[in-house]
Amino acid sequence: VQPPEKPLQAEEWNKLRESFRSPEIFEEVMFNSMVRCNSPIDVAKSLLTHVAKCNGDVTYNLLVKYLALCVKQGQTSEIRDVYDIMKIRFKILESGAYNLLIKGLSNSDQWRMALTLLEEVKKIMIPSRTNYESCIKAASRHQEMSLAFELYHEMLAKDLVPTLDVLQAFFDFCRGMKGAELQKELFGILLYLRDNQIYPHKTFMRSIKLWFESIPGENWRGHLTNIKDSGLCPVCKHQLEDSDLTEEEYNNLRERIIKDVIHGTDTFRKTSPQEFEAFQTFVENRLPFDIVIDGLNVSHIKPRKMQCENV
Repeated sequence: VQPPEKPLQAEEWNKLRESFRSPEIFEEVMFNSMVRCNSPIDVAKSLLTHVAKCNGDVTYNLLVKYLALCVKQGQTSEIRDVYDIMKIRFKILESGAYNLLIKGLSNSDQWRMALTLLEEVKKIMIPSRTNYESCIKAASRHQEMSLAFELYHEMLAKDLVPTLDVLQAFFDFCRGMKGAELQKELFGILLYLRDNQIYPHKTFMRSIKLWFESIPGENWRGHLTNIKDSGLCPVCKHQLEDSDLTEEEYNNLRERIIKDVIHGTDTFRKTSPQEFEAFQTFVENRLPFDIVIDGLNVSHIKPRKMQCENV
């Protein structure tokens, strides 16, 4: 469905609806198309008004689709209006609507309202990573770094894994700023990357480099380089730490996987103690292995081929 380029009158919407092969889903399909084509807001509003006049109200689904278009275009006053309507009509909103509202408001001059909505979400569910990251970026853009880091730590405490995009934003917005606490927080992010073996992409590396070079009163210089297999840095001549597991770490990992993943809380859920013991004996009697192939996964790798051919 191609959305109209200008707002339509009731008769024109009715005519379009009647010509559509499934009139009962016309509005849904039309709004989806408007979001995809990024239609002018007044065109979408004219359909919303038409639906409200015909049906006496607008469904939750259509309001969310209209909201998505408003967020896409940064229409702050419309986002506020839709929120006011939804708040009156529905006791509770689902995560999709909250995601859109927080995203839309956090990118506007009314970004503090996004923080209020985040608190509202906390009362009914665990906020999504997107919710937190929208608010973190808004606080960072307005130089409220203490608030941004507070939200970041809250997010980590809820086991939400931050995207590299939001971690990069910290380095971008803290550039040239003073403060030991701020430095400590950013070094904390670098340690988080190190401990989880997360490797920043080129633009993120550049942000880290520029932040170091901008620290007031210090004289850092960053260089992009290639590390040899020896692990020696060609620029600073320092040896990089080895990321391989020690024997102790490997054994610890092995024991935890057997205990928590394979055995779990109830060995009988996946196997029996006898079967697992037989499997361990089988493995030990045939060591060492170079490669282990998961036959079931391989058999499904090309759905159009026969499974035995894949294997």
